[in-house]
Amino acid sequence: MTEKTDVVIIGAGPVGLFAVFELGLLNIKCQLVDNLDKVGGQCAELYPEKPIYDIPGVPFQTAQEHIDALLEQIKPFNYEVYLNQRVDSLTSKNHDGDEYWHLKTTENTEFLTKNVFIAAGAGSFEPRRPANINDPDKFLDKGVTYAVRNKDIYKDKNVFIFGGGDSALDWTIELSKIAKKVSLVHRRDAFRGAQHSEEMMRKLVADNVVELKTPYLIESIKGEDHVTHVDLKNFATNDIETFEVDQLLFLFGLNKKLGPLLEWDLDINGKKITVNTENYQTSKEGIFAVGDINDYPGKLDLILSGFHETTLAVQKAYKRIYPGERVPFGYTTSNSKLQEKLGVKK
Repeated sequence: MTEKTDVVIIGAGPVGLFAVFELGLLNIKCQLVDNLDKVGGQCAELYPEKPIYDIPGVPFQTAQEHIDALLEQIKPFNYEVYLNQRVDSLTSKNHDGDEYWHLKTTENTEFLTKNVFIAAGAGSFEPRRPANINDPDKFLDKGVTYAVRNKDIYKDKNVFIFGGGDSALDWTIELSKIAKKVSLVHRRDAFRGAQHSEEMMRKLVADNVVELKTPYLIESIKGEDHVTHVDLKNFATNDIETFEVDQLLFLFGLNKKLGPLLEWDLDINGKKITVNTENYQTSKEGIFAVGDINDYPGKLDLILSGFHETTLAVQKAYKRIYPGERVPFGYTTSNSKLQEKLGVKK
């Protein structure tokens, strides 16, 4: 059976969730599709406890708290979520003399819609594994992790963090507050992260709070039911050194893939979808790209940028659904009808 709807949103991260809010204010029916097993995108899947400081009016939130707040914000609206499935095909289709977009997922869910919002972040992704380790996932959640989903598992533990970017530096700093011991392992004594984060890390090293191990590369992981030891190779001496360990946190970044998006005949720049800046529509009428997935002059990969893009894209989507009609506009602070939709009690 094919679901007919006004908008299909591909991606249930922050920008996709905010699209539900903006569409709901205009009584536009929408469905969310995501290949993860829960809503929240990278915020929920990769760094739920990472702090966010740049949401206007919210001095501090963890990534998961941000997702929870967005879910609370869209509670008044009716929308459906389809998880654990990816949109594999997108084709144009004539229905009752009008043009629609037909989408089909990996679970054979089908949609017929006037508008598609691609809010897929960096596309489909998975953490990079240590390349020279055979089956590191043997110890997945048994001492091997690729993201911090619950800081408590590192409390009072001997933790080895691998990586040289922002995530490795940030979590070295953060986990040093609760772990018994934190060792940061990198192949060279140079880092790709923010300068202030590196400075903080090096101060912790100088204060004997963190141990910095460079130039080292992981050689093997040891243990039975749980990780107990790790072998590291010292590039300078070629010696193999063995260390006791409770938790290994690999932060080598993500393998990002656009996947089926490449087959939809959209204008692509690198690994991003080119859009205009009037309404963030792609080269195809009725297909919009919002958030980190899109590209235009001056683009900034910030959550708040995606919120702005979504707001304007929704205006255009409304005009496609109701051609010739004026888009309703009102301020939520004073419009009684909007407040009624939001369940505001007076």
